[in-house]
Amino acid sequence: MMGDKIQKITPNLWFENQAEEAAAFYTSVFKDSKIVRVTRYMNEGQEIHGMAEGTVMTVEFQLEGQKFVALNGGPHFLFTEAISFIVHCDTQEEVDYYWEKLSDGGDEKAQQCGWLKDKYGVSWQIIPARISELLSSPDPVKAESAMKAMLQMKKIDMNVLKEIHK
Repeated sequence: MMGDKIQKITPNLWFENQAEEAAAFYTSVFKDSKIVRVTRYMNEGQEIHGMAEGTVMTVEFQLEGQKFVALNGGPHFLFTEAISFIVHCDTQEEVDYYWEKLSDGGDEKAQQCGWLKDKYGVSWQIIPARISELLSSPDPVKAESAMKAMLQMKKIDMNVLKEIHK
């Protein structure tokens, strides 16, 4: 809509041709989310990035108030772990929920410390909201114990970390 304030920085996710599918998936996982706008290639009979006229070009969507753009740009670029999205969780149930939903069809086996790749190859970190506090405890023994425990985990178990900090 005209007049809407533009977010200063918006993550742009490059997909081969799954932008609409991925945006629908992400908005189904996160509760306060929506598809905002879909644009299509208008190429006047020519293919752009291997996309036919009328094919979805971009999908603007929001997850928990954060704006994103998904682009169908062809097979030129792939996602890597060099960029990831952090999901801060308040409870173990929330960790379990996001872990299950985002890893479904993806790869959580090769990761540790709460990292996973979803079925589109996007990396996510599913972590307790208080993780920094737990790992930087003023008690160096507790901080080191929490770090060692976390390095052994794929999905973070908040109960183990809380037990260390008793």
